[in-house]
Amino acid sequence: MAAQSMFNRSVCVQVRCQGCEERRLNVRVNIELLSISNPIHKKDLAVRLTDDTDPFFLYNLVISEEDFQSLKSQQGLLVDFSAFPQKFIDLLQQCIQEQNKDIPRFLLQLVSSGSVLDHTPVSLNVVETNPFKHLTHLSLKFLPGNDAEIKKFLASCLKCLKEDKIMLEEKLRKTEEDLTRQLSYTQQSLSDKSRELDKLKNEWTSYTTALTNQHTQELTNEKERALQAQAQYQQQHEQQKKEFENLHQKSIQQLQNRLSELEVINKDLTERRYKGDSTVRELKAKLSGVEDECQRAKQEVLSLRRENTTLDAECHEKEKLINQLQTRVAVLEQEIKDKDQLVVRTKEVLDAMQEQKVILEESTEKKQSHIEKLETTIKSLSAELLKANEIIKKLQGDLKTLMSKLKLKNTVTIQQEKLLSEKEEKLQKEQRELQEMGQSLRTKEQEVCKLQEQLETALQKLEESKQLLKTNENVITWLNKQLNEVQMVKKLEPSAGTQGGVRTAASPHSMPDRPSFPGSGLGHPFSPLYAFQGFPEAALNKNVTSQCPVQFNMQLSKMTRCSDVQTVTATGHPANKENGDSLGLESKYFKKKDDSIPLRGLSQNTLNSEYLKPYLTTTAQPSPKATATPASAYFPG
Repeated sequence: MAAQSMFNRSVCVQVRCQGCEERRLNVRVNIELLSISNPIHKKDLAVRLTDDTDPFFLYNLVISEEDFQSLKSQQGLLVDFSAFPQKFIDLLQQCIQEQNKDIPRFLLQLVSSGSVLDHTPVSLNVVETNPFKHLTHLSLKFLPGNDAEIKKFLASCLKCLKEDKIMLEEKLRKTEEDLTRQLSYTQQSLSDKSRELDKLKNEWTSYTTALTNQHTQELTNEKERALQAQAQYQQQHEQQKKEFENLHQKSIQQLQNRLSELEVINKDLTERRYKGDSTVRELKAKLSGVEDECQRAKQEVLSLRRENTTLDAECHEKEKLINQLQTRVAVLEQEIKDKDQLVVRTKEVLDAMQEQKVILEESTEKKQSHIEKLETTIKSLSAELLKANEIIKKLQGDLKTLMSKLKLKNTVTIQQEKLLSEKEEKLQKEQRELQEMGQSLRTKEQEVCKLQEQLETALQKLEESKQLLKTNENVITWLNKQLNEVQMVKKLEPSAGTQGGVRTAASPHSMPDRPSFPGSGLGHPFSPLYAFQGFPEAALNKNVTSQCPVQFNMQLSKMTRCSDVQTVTATGHPANKENGDSLGLESKYFKKKDDSIPLRGLSQNTLNSEYLKPYLTTTAQPSPKATATPASAYFPG
């Protein structure tokens, strides 16, 4: 059996016995919660009343859950057994707060049926006082302790006293030991301090003698300095005195002038004064009339004050009546509130019964007429509420069963509400995730649109680069043909010159039609003779066999797709096989080279004769094979 102490304090109690005067007594109230586990887990509330001055004063009360139910029905309590101890403690604390007042609002009454508190049952009442009535909130019946209980109580008190005594003895022993230690320590420190004091006295005497000697010397020096300073101050004082005398004479002259001015002003002021006196006389005559009126007004005020005092007395009496009526109204309002609460409870009970109408149709049909009569009587007459309370007590047995069923339904509904709230939270989370997915889908669709636009632009660029590549290839083939024709012309010219001494050159009119390539960056037809002006003149002065290597590197597209094309002019005629020359370009010059520089397209500037003249001159020594040089050697930059 485990006991939990909840309250243990002394409270002032008003003792009332038959045939005796009321008296006050300090009683210790001890409240404990007893929990019994064998054989069934129960909780009992144990309340004990004792007197610190009288060890044989003992009253006990043990309230079980079954006893509490009967107490609740008897006294109309609205609290369960679990909350009852705390509410009882709150009432006791309110009594403790009010016990020092002359007219306490809450007080404890110990009522006995006998003439003296001597082994007779006692009832402890918690009473609330108001100007209208003494309201008993709670009434508990206590039984006096028998010999065994008193012995047990005295034994427990003796045990507590012995434990306190042992604790105090231990504390005393410890304090004695601490004090002896402190005493020995203080004696040692006192002896040390006395020695130090003697040393300090000796040092102080020597120090004071040295200081007196030093101060006497300083005093003599200061006296000499003071005499010198006094002589200086006397000289300065005489000089200042002369200066002040001069200033005084000047100020006297100024004051005399000021005095003459003030006399003139004084004459004016006297004239004004006479005028003011005449006005004052007139005002005094007016003032005497006003004072007469003021005396009349004072007399009227006195009469009004007398009337006011009589009215105040009447008002005070009426205020007293109003206060009495207000207190009565407050009491009536409290009663009305209590009755309203009872009406509200009955309405709640009726609502619960209507909810269970399907299960209890037979019982509700019998009591429906009775309930309607009760509602009409509650609204019309407040006096018939007592009869309604008795009927409600009869119905409480049925209501308990209904309330138990309602509690089960409430638990089921609460669980369903929890499940619904969890599902709603899950739905909200899924909706949020859907919204986030929708946003991410929108962003991805925007990215896809952007990528499609980029892809379309890239495809357009690719097509443009392919067209450019085709045009560049056409230009290269056409240039190769033109170069081969130029070589043929060059080889034919020396043979004709040796025979007839006449120089022939290919005219531009004899050349085939020149195609124009709009995609290559050339806005007009390209002419190879424009690039090789003066080439026939240079060929007359040099040998016939010469090499003119040219390399063209083209960029195929903007997508890092490049193709380097090299074109090399072959020396000699295709029929001239002695030198080992070949027609056109070899396949190795069409291969892609990494060290070559890509060109965007051919333009007029790249094919200008000024750039090609130094590189297209014929060399003196013929080479068996055509050598290819990169375009970076011929096209700087």
